Amino acid sequence: MSIIDTYNTVVDSLEGEVFKDRGSKFIGYVFPVSNEDQVKSCIEKLKSQHHKARHWCYAWRIGMEQDKIKFRVNDDGEPNNSAGQPIYGQLLSFEITNALVVVVRYFGGTKLGVGGLINAYKSSAKLVLDEVSIVKKTINITFEITFDYEHMDKVMRIIKEKKLKILSQQMELNCVFQTSVRKKEAERVKKAFQDLRCLMIK
Repeated sequence: MSIIDTYNTVVDSLEGEVFKDRGSKFIGYVFPVSNEDQVKSCIEKLKSQHHKARHWCYAWRIGMEQDKIKFRVNDDGEPNNSAGQPIYGQLLSFEITNALVVVVRYFGGTKLGVGGLINAYKSSAKLVLDEVSIVKKTINITFEITFDYEHMDKVMRIIKEKKLKILSQQMELNCVFQTSVRKKEAERVKKAFQDLRCLMIK
């Protein structure tokens, strides 16, 4: 079974084009997020910015591994599954994670019906996702390696061979390195260090 160690996400926030239907205006926004506190902050800012709007519907996906992805949809007063779910469907369609899409609605006085709402929220989400830059990132595993100074050459040889990134290093009574490696290479790298038998790795 192949290991999935890449994912698509966005790096910048973006406001999409306005979608209009029978007087109602729908404005899509996308934000890069990695936790629920960031989601809450983005929505609060939009509510402050669009305080005269009627609805702030959204969907988000957070998490990089398929079995650990969290998501949430919110219809914010619209009929069930007429807003948040169509927005979420676009996140799935674009295969994006670590992202929040919010669609702000200004009510135009005419009810659109469930079908009209689904189309409006889906279209607004698609408009903003069509415009935003989507990037592919790798899922990385971090190791902490603890060893004595005398083994520095052996450790550095593996770091160089495996092209590992040193995130931090601490040199006191002994050496402590934090390194990062792509998920699919993690087990091989860990075994290479364990084979030295002169360090601790976790």
